[in-house]
Amino acid sequence: MVAPTATLSPSPTVQLTELPLLGRSVESLTEWVQAKGQPAYRGKQLHQWIYQKGIRSIDEVTVFSKKWRTEVKDFPVGRSHLHFRSESPDGTIKYLLKLTDGHIIEAVGIPSDKRLTVCVSSQIGCPMGCDFCATGKGGYIRNLETYEIIDQVLTVQEDFQRRVSNIVFMGMGEPLLNTKNVVAAVRSLNQDIGIGQRMITVSTVGIPGHIRRLAEENLQITLAVSLHASNQTLRTQLIPSAEKYPLSELIDECRDYVKATGRRVSFEYVVLADLNDQPEHAAELASELRGFQSHVNLIPYNPITEVDYKRPSRQRIEDFTQQLKDKGIAVSVRYSRGLEKDAACGQLRASQIAETPPKSEH
Repeated sequence: MVAPTATLSPSPTVQLTELPLLGRSVESLTEWVQAKGQPAYRGKQLHQWIYQKGIRSIDEVTVFSKKWRTEVKDFPVGRSHLHFRSESPDGTIKYLLKLTDGHIIEAVGIPSDKRLTVCVSSQIGCPMGCDFCATGKGGYIRNLETYEIIDQVLTVQEDFQRRVSNIVFMGMGEPLLNTKNVVAAVRSLNQDIGIGQRMITVSTVGIPGHIRRLAEENLQITLAVSLHASNQTLRTQLIPSAEKYPLSELIDECRDYVKATGRRVSFEYVVLADLNDQPEHAAELASELRGFQSHVNLIPYNPITEVDYKRPSRQRIEDFTQQLKDKGIAVSVRYSRGLEKDAACGQLRASQIAETPPKSEH
């Protein structure tokens, strides 16, 4: 069965007179129930039912009177509809979630013995156009709202029936072009759901000035910068937006981030065979990163159909890793999971061949 490809042309947005309940703090929910004629303690109850029980309608909150539930049952909680679900042999599950305006986004659940990581999207599509990434090939529509980001985490948590421990903003979109909603989502995921900020990673390709602005939020997250090249010429080839943001300026901004937050920066480096995996690239990369708290994540390229880049051999990756280590650079290799279902890093797009239907259709 083939899932319909999500349209990437603009469609009417559902106009809401008030923001949905998901994403609101217990204080905000208390104000909301009081404005609807309910006692203040109902706010805490509603908070528990939204974030711990994962309700999709206020009508499900059985501690409220049936009469009042009937009055407010149409007020949106802010949950998406599970459109399709696809599971890889390694247990990674890719979700297509339909939003209220009909657009589709992706989230990925990545389980291990001790962790459940959710890769969340921050935009519908992506405007950055990185040459090796599937998401950018489909264009950009809009930013996700705070509740649409949080919903992805709750969806994965419900499906796995286990608590989410880690979150990575590495799905569809450029998070720092949606900083306001991403930061609000981080705070809610931390305060309302209970996920530690140090367990949350926000990835960016680099937008001038935005990393410094993120530092001002005083978050304890991990910042991951998608570098992918060791010099400006090569980076511009892979990342068109880099033409207006020299590599040296990006690195300077990352150094400022470390000074301001005390948190090291992770640099993501997709390794492409015979393009950015040579000894001279390792030397250039080490030279750029020497002298401040950082860590390099090497990511062997995950194929997409639109381009002819190749994944390097395991030996080439091991050699590149050792060359960085020899120059004093902290480095590790991340072999992405979910490769068989196009759920790996760089493969996300709003379409999918669904081999298993969703567990439930809400």
